[in-house]
Amino acid sequence: MAVPDRLFADEAAEQRWRSRFSAVRTSLPSPARDDDDRACFVSNATGRYEVSCWDVASGTVTVATDRPDGTIAATLSADGTSLWWFDDTEGDEFGAWQRQPFGSAPGAQGVALPDVPPGYGAGLEVGRSVVLAGFSDDDGSRVHLRVGDGPVREVYRNEQDAGVGALSEDESIWVLSHAELGDSRYPSLRAFRVADGTVVGELSDGSDKGLQAIAFSPLAGDQRLLVGHERSGRDGLLIWDLASGATRELALDLPGDLDADFYPDGTALLVEHSAAGRAELYRYELESGALTRLPAARGVVSGALARRDGSIWYRWSSAVAPAEVRVLRADGTDDPLLPAISEPAPPSLALRDVWVDGPGGRIHAFVAEPERPSGAAVFLVHGGPAAEDDDSFDAGRAAWLDAGFTVVQVNYRGSTGYGSAWRDALTERIGHVELSDIDAVFAHLVAAGTITAGRVGIVGHSWGGFLCLLALGTRPEQFAVGVAGVPVADYPTAYADEMEQLRAYDRALFGGSPQDVPDKYADSSPLTFVDGVTAPVLVMAGENDPRCPIRQIDNYLAALADRGRDYAVYRFDAGHGSMVIAERLRQVCAEIAFVRDVLAPTG
Repeated sequence: MAVPDRLFADEAAEQRWRSRFSAVRTSLPSPARDDDDRACFVSNATGRYEVSCWDVASGTVTVATDRPDGTIAATLSADGTSLWWFDDTEGDEFGAWQRQPFGSAPGAQGVALPDVPPGYGAGLEVGRSVVLAGFSDDDGSRVHLRVGDGPVREVYRNEQDAGVGALSEDESIWVLSHAELGDSRYPSLRAFRVADGTVVGELSDGSDKGLQAIAFSPLAGDQRLLVGHERSGRDGLLIWDLASGATRELALDLPGDLDADFYPDGTALLVEHSAAGRAELYRYELESGALTRLPAARGVVSGALARRDGSIWYRWSSAVAPAEVRVLRADGTDDPLLPAISEPAPPSLALRDVWVDGPGGRIHAFVAEPERPSGAAVFLVHGGPAAEDDDSFDAGRAAWLDAGFTVVQVNYRGSTGYGSAWRDALTERIGHVELSDIDAVFAHLVAAGTITAGRVGIVGHSWGGFLCLLALGTRPEQFAVGVAGVPVADYPTAYADEMEQLRAYDRALFGGSPQDVPDKYADSSPLTFVDGVTAPVLVMAGENDPRCPIRQIDNYLAALADRGRDYAVYRFDAGHGSMVIAERLRQVCAEIAFVRDVLAPTG
């Protein structure tokens, strides 16, 4: 499709939306386990997302990677002497780990594990002397181990989904996360001795409740593993002591999603709690059970870690304020952590919470209204599906608001943050369950006068793109236009071509493969309902996408063409999205221009 050069005639308005994408953003820096003064992070400072090394003491930042499609998967060795990063081909996520000295410039890397076949990454632990690397491919999952300068050995292989979970501080025990019970949504844990491969212990909550290996205690010789569980129907935490085999559930009355890690002295946990699209930080005392909320601002904390000097590094944003990495010191002062590399992104508009009674219970949604409403609206549908829309800064949402659209974001059944039952309820009828929640919010907002029937579009990427196409085929009267980015469009073909981790996930959702339960896949496939599509639709596709592969999208486009439907295609030479800022700007421009041409907002 032809993409316009700009969205706005007014130069200030044009630069405003573009600068939200081009302003420098960084991930939360990740320090080396044994050296607090060496860290790595991902930043878009070069115009695409690449990995940098940061010498914390001197303040020196060195961009370490330089690839045409960007680099985002990276970690430091425990001693901080080397940077490991994942090298794939044009975003296809299939590749191998590279290694280079800390602080070195691009080009200093070499293949880290030259005797290991490439694959899709499934966990990596780089200790002082132990390396564990997990991979998956069409044959299943495998884990490779190297101790010191010895040979690399394959220490685990299974046809089910699995990966490296954790490595103890003394590097004597490693933990495997596996789905040998058959459902990759609910993994179990197995601990091995590094020295001889014997099993230290097993932890499983059965076939319908998952466990997550979060982190070992940072203390030498301490074999306590922090584990995430969902035994009470929501996120919880427990300590698995691998020395004794005992487990202890932690009493945390925090409904929603939890993540946590040990404080450096091993006596407490830094807890990230998110619920209904907002997050907060707590300190939890392991001995007394005392829980203290830390003074982080209202919004979303997307990562936090405790430092040996008593400070907390965390990444924060809100719908209004762009993301920044901050340091909360022991004396209560709270400041930006990294020096500003560029002007911060312009702010955006606040979100309003809406709760709607739906077919499966109360549905939480966010609504944002532009300063100059046009009467047109878009439902921005999140991917995942095990994810959520939240109160964090979103340059894409801000661009839609600038263009005069009211924005609606629904945390449908399947979303995280509302308990296990809500997250898992979509399996009743995949795709249709989520859309019934969107229907309820749509009807509520029309009745309230917030949106106008006939002037609403639906836009989503990945699982959101799948829901967009399914909505256009099953609810032709509801949405006047759609944009489906990197969608599942033809489910049986998508299953045949996608990466093995996604096939395992689909088997878990549907209760089998398309050969096992063909009717279920057909019922959830947008291609089944293509005859119902009447609204114009823009489909955006990555040529190298391993998650929503190109062949099944081409099948759907051919079906639209055979029926003479109004559609456009935007293809890009990357995988499941682009890490290049210029390309991302083109895509947002294409999306908004396409919808604006149909709904013609005047704002």
